[in-house]
Parts: sequence; structure tokens; C-alpha cells
Amino acid sequence: MYKVLVFAGTTEGYEISRFLAKYEVPVYVCTATDYGGKVLEETRYLKISPGRLDEEKMEELFREISPEIILDATHPYAAEVTANIRNACEKAGFPCLRVLREEGKQEGQAVYVESTEAAAEYLKGTQGNVLLTTGSKELNKFTGIPDYRNRLFARVLSLPSVAETCSNLGFEGKHLIGMQGPFSKELNKAMLLQFECKYLVTKDTGKAGGFQEKIDAALECGVTPIIIGRPVKEEGMSLAECKAYLTKKFQIDRKPHITLLGIGMGNQNTFTIEGKRAVEQADLLIGARRMVEAAALSGQKTLCEYRSEVIADYIKEHPEYDRIVVALSGDVGFCSGAKKLVELLNGEVEILCGISSVNYFMSKIGLSWDDAKILSAHGKSCNLIHYIKHNQKVFSILGTGDGVAELAKKLVFYGMGEVILHVGERLSYKDEAIFSKKARELTNYQGDALSVICAYNVEAVPQNTVHGISDEEFIRGKAPMTKEEVRTISLSKLKLQEDSVCYDVGAGTGSVSIEMSLCAHQGEVYAIEKKDEAVELLKENKKKFAADNLTIVSGLAPEAMRNLPAPTHAFIGGSSGNLKEIVKLLVEKNKSIRIVINCITLETVSEALEAAKEFAFDTNEIVQLGAARSRAIGPYHMMMGENPIYIITLQNPGKETL
Repeated sequence: MYKVLVFAGTTEGYEISRFLAKYEVPVYVCTATDYGGKVLEETRYLKISPGRLDEEKMEELFREISPEIILDATHPYAAEVTANIRNACEKAGFPCLRVLREEGKQEGQAVYVESTEAAAEYLKGTQGNVLLTTGSKELNKFTGIPDYRNRLFARVLSLPSVAETCSNLGFEGKHLIGMQGPFSKELNKAMLLQFECKYLVTKDTGKAGGFQEKIDAALECGVTPIIIGRPVKEEGMSLAECKAYLTKKFQIDRKPHITLLGIGMGNQNTFTIEGKRAVEQADLLIGARRMVEAAALSGQKTLCEYRSEVIADYIKEHPEYDRIVVALSGDVGFCSGAKKLVELLNGEVEILCGISSVNYFMSKIGLSWDDAKILSAHGKSCNLIHYIKHNQKVFSILGTGDGVAELAKKLVFYGMGEVILHVGERLSYKDEAIFSKKARELTNYQGDALSVICAYNVEAVPQNTVHGISDEEFIRGKAPMTKEEVRTISLSKLKLQEDSVCYDVGAGTGSVSIEMSLCAHQGEVYAIEKKDEAVELLKENKKKFAADNLTIVSGLAPEAMRNLPAPTHAFIGGSSGNLKEIVKLLVEKNKSIRIVINCITLETVSEALEAAKEFAFDTNEIVQLGAARSRAIGPYHMMMGENPIYIITLQNPGKETL
């Protein structure tokens, strides 16, 4: 009837019992006292049997119940009980698995002794008060310590029989603390300080027994821990390993509760109360090393990992964890890995927001962020120059130690050296640094990779939302230039997006290149030009318009284009007789490329149409544009016609580059 029999004298035993019952695996639970009945609730799948059993009674019980497996989850120091369980299993012919607590860890100075008697002997040669946390059973061994009634404070279970035993030994009043553990570090500290203790006596009871919380409290209070070492070095499995084993054995379909948690900048003071609660309840904490170090509790199971695919795979491969928290920096809605994790985990997650670096930093420098452009240049390409030129306030995460200096150098190059850069490094940490300087003062600054900036540009010029920069705004020489009306229609035919990768073939002065770079401001623009004079004009116009995403390529197309990244769009304003070869290379780089060609002569139109037919373009649109501009003649205006232009658009249907 019962598939598993558990000797549950520990927190681990109780948790395993609840775990099995939850997934409808019948479990029979043996507890030495009635306490198990108070922490466990009998159900259809969980039977509680209190009372101590000797080896003979155990063997009888095993034969009567005939479970598939027996789990020994008794206390680490219950050596005699463990031996009886093992012997009874061998005689009755049942498999037995030992469930062990994870050993705690301690830092700093501590005294290790082999036994309770050795701990008492050590204390005889000391002075100062002592907090005993080893229970009531061996309390009598400490009564030989001089003045023990005044020096010792015993923390024991709050049971009438225990209190009576302790009273008979002379532990009464404030020297007898009746409470049920485990206890938090804060409560341990409060007791140590309240009773002015110099020593704390404990056994290494592992994570569930609150060992690390005792050690941390003692060390923070300047109290010496006296640790009674384990009597036997046992072999067995941890709680997590046991759950994994049971899951596989009984084919349990488990779905862990996964929380994606924004933990702020890293200091625990920026955690939300909801976030702290999630961490406290977690069986496993996952995140980048900095996130884990900031959020993990003492002795908590952790995985230092930031790659979404690896995290998702690990969760699927480790079903032993019921509650998992993935710690993410800042807020889960801003430049976070939460989006990809939600997709990989099929949306079966809880998302808890955190404090983002945006509102933390902007509040520190006293600026509102509702009208700021908010970006991230951490680990990805971001044309900050474009945003700073056209927005008064730009917030961005940088992510490199030289990020501030590199940005400052570019701002100075593009004539924006007076822009104020508010810089924040290691936000929320003890060594947090926040300062403000002009860009021209920061060109050699070396800072921390964990940094953000807010650029404040009082001379920011809002960007036009349509094509059509006036011809007079460009620096012009003798190189040809695509005029405003033709440029406007040609660019509208290209249908650029902000992240497009564009070629301007035969760029001339760069009027099309500049407008491309402003439209595709988070993409890339390559201006290919063979004439040296035109290349120099391109450089001047790039600087004037702060077109930081524009790359000037000196050379003749198509050869000059061969090593460039694959384009999504291309404008051909001049081909030097190589139109067919240029189109061929563009198609080889990207079959779905969108091309706009400007033709002045009928021969060029014919060549373009031949190329369209040869390379099987289905979209083959031709627009003839005849523009005329007024010219003042005395008190009159006469219209002067420009050369007619043929604007040809080529692309395959259904593959439009977006």
C-alpha cells in the first residue's frame, strides 16, 4: 500500500514526506516523537506513526508495510538509529537510502571539538557567558563547568518534559530558552547580544538545522563558535538529490515554480520586500555571479549562469527543485534576460519587477526621466551620438571601463564637447561613484565597466520625421549631388527602417548617405565613392551631421563592396558603367535586397531593366520625375526645369526587407 517509508527526524525528512504526498505517492512516516504530527498533516497519501522503534520493531514494520524503498532522514547525530535502520533493512531485504544534510560552512576563527564532553572540557578553561544550542539530551555534560548556572544559557525545545529535565539540572529562568528552530541570523545575534555571550556551542546541523545562521551571527558579534564535529562521516544523498531520485523512480510530473526576479542594482537595500521573500523561499538561485553573490542566502543552493539557453536547459534537467529564482539585474522590463527566458520556459514563470538603474540614477542626479531617451549600449551596437544630438536627455547603460571616454571623444569630434555627461558607477554599492562633467573633460577617463550615463544636451535639435534636408545645408564642392526632390522620393521608395544596413553606391557629396544614416540611425550606412575630392566632402558632411553610423568606403564599385556586410537596402546614384555587376553582387549578398536606382540617360534605364530581368526581380517599378524650381527675375519668378530623372525600384515580392 505504501510505496515509501520515511524515518523523518529532520526538516529534510518532513519535506520529502510532503513532497511524496503532494504528488500522490503513498508514504508512511515514522517520527520518534509526537512533534512530527504537528509539522506534518495526515492525508490520503501520508500516514504518520510516532514513537521510537528498536531494530526488531523496525524489521517487523518493514515486512508488514513492504515499501518499495526506505529513506533514513534522521538527524545527523542519531548514529544509533541510523545503524538500527540499516541493519533492519538488511535483515528484511529492503533497500535503504540515507538522506544527509548539506554540511554547513564557517569563516573566521572557530574551535572544533570531537564531542560534547570535549566542548564542556574546553569551556572549563574560559570565562564569559555561553549560548548552548545542542539540545537537552546532553545538557548534563555541561553541569561540570564552574558557575554554569550563571554562565550558561540553554536553548531547547519548548516541550513540558524538556523544561522539567532542564530545571532538574539547574537551568531555569532566563538561562532556559524554550523555542523551536531553526533560527535566523538576526535572532541568533539578538540572543548572543542580550545574554552578553562570548561563546556559542553548536553541532554542524547543516542548512536545515540553521548551522550557518548560528556561525554568521557569532562571527558578527565577535563570539567564538565551538563546533562539535560529526561523529561519523556518512555517505548518502542530499535533499535535492533525493527528490531527483524519487521523481525519476516514480515518474513524477513536476513543474517547478520559477520566478524571474529583478533585484535592483546589486545592493540588498534595493531589493523589494516581495523579492526578498522569493529568495528566502527558493530551493535554487540562478544568475550571473554578481547577481548570485548579491542575492543568495547563507548556504543556499546556487548556479552562476547568465545565458538564457543554459539556464532553461538546467532547469529542465534538474527536476529536484520546487522553487527556483532567476536573479536579474535592475528591473525585468529594462534590458533584461527575462524576455528570452519567458519564451524558453513557455511562459510558465512568475515575474517580479525590481528597481531599475534608470529611476535610481536619475533620482540621484535630480533629473526627471519621463522625457529622456532610454537606451542600452551594453554588449550591443547603439548609435548614442545620434540620440544625443537630437534629444536633450539620453540615459544609457555602457558596460565597459572606457565607455565614457569613447563616448566623450566622439562628442568632441562631432562638435558636442559641451554636452554634460552625468556618470554613475557601481550604483548602490558602498563604492558607488556619481559625478557630472562636460564631455571634453572626460576624453581620457577610465572608469568602471558597471556604469551608466545621462547625457544632457541643451542644444539638442529635434530630428525631422520626413526626408528632405535642404540642399544648401550640405557642404558642397564640384562632386555631383542628388538634389532634394529626387533624394526625397528615392528614399521614400527605399522604405528604410531604423536598423537597416544600407549602401550608397556612387555617393558623391553624400546627401543620400547622410539622410540614410539619419533614418537608419541604429543601422549601418556605407558610402562607396571612387573620387578623392568627393570622399573628402563625404567626411566633412559626416562630421557636420554627426552621422556616426556612416562608413566611407573609398573605391570603385563593385570591387569596393565585396568585403562589406550584407545590405538590406541599396541606392545606386552612379555606377561608372558597372551597373549590372553591382546589382549582381548585391543580389549575391542578399537575395531579398531592396534596390533603388537613379538614371539620367535612357541607356542607363535600359541597362537597369536588363539587370532586373536577368536577376529575376518581380518588383520592377519605374517613376519619371521632372522637377522645376523658381528663379527670381526682377519682380517675377520663372520656373527652371531640372534634368528629368528615372527612379527604378527592384525587389522580389514577399521578401521585403523590414
